[in-house]
Amino acid sequence: MDKFIVHKGIVAPLDRANVDTDAIIPKQFLKSIHRTGFGPNLFDEWRYLDHGEPGIDNSKRPVNPDFVLNQARYQGASILLARKNFGCGSSREHAPWALQQFGFRAIIAPSFADIFYNNCFKNGLLPIVLPETVIDSLFNEINAFIGYQLQIDLEQQVISTANGDRHFKFDLDAFRKHCLLNGLDDIALTLRSSDKIRDFEARHLANQPWLANSI
Repeated sequence: MDKFIVHKGIVAPLDRANVDTDAIIPKQFLKSIHRTGFGPNLFDEWRYLDHGEPGIDNSKRPVNPDFVLNQARYQGASILLARKNFGCGSSREHAPWALQQFGFRAIIAPSFADIFYNNCFKNGLLPIVLPETVIDSLFNEINAFIGYQLQIDLEQQVISTANGDRHFKFDLDAFRKHCLLNGLDDIALTLRSSDKIRDFEARHLANQPWLANSI
């Protein structure tokens, strides 16, 4: 998992509340447990004018020119601004996979669905909660300025506008912050204790040698 320390990027505004995980990555694309290949179908039913299915060449599909991520001014966006209750619906971990593989490193919203929020941290995606009044002001600024960017300093837990005239503090659990700063997912955290795990297994087998025949 890539470390998240300081990130600066273009912000794309998704001005919709209650965006569920089936909108983020539709159910027909959940045919793989591998963490690759989901980015092209992020927000599939909104990005394209036809009905997408696995295996279709997305480059030949008609795109929806009105959808925000298809607009030229938001190409290369790596920060998503959203409305309340983002990521509601099913618990599919494919949702943060798709967002990250599309190129997003952070999502800013007034609130998130709990399971989606937790899944983001497990995949190196930073979900940030800010008050609705601040979210409203950011939507206004993004709409007014092409190429609008924000900088996120995770160590300081501060979001700054590109010109540095506005700063927003955000709260974050210390353990989750530590994992993102160091690029630690659940597997990496477990491997940090590999010596202790091997020692336990050796002692366990020595105390119960008959288990060796069942391995």
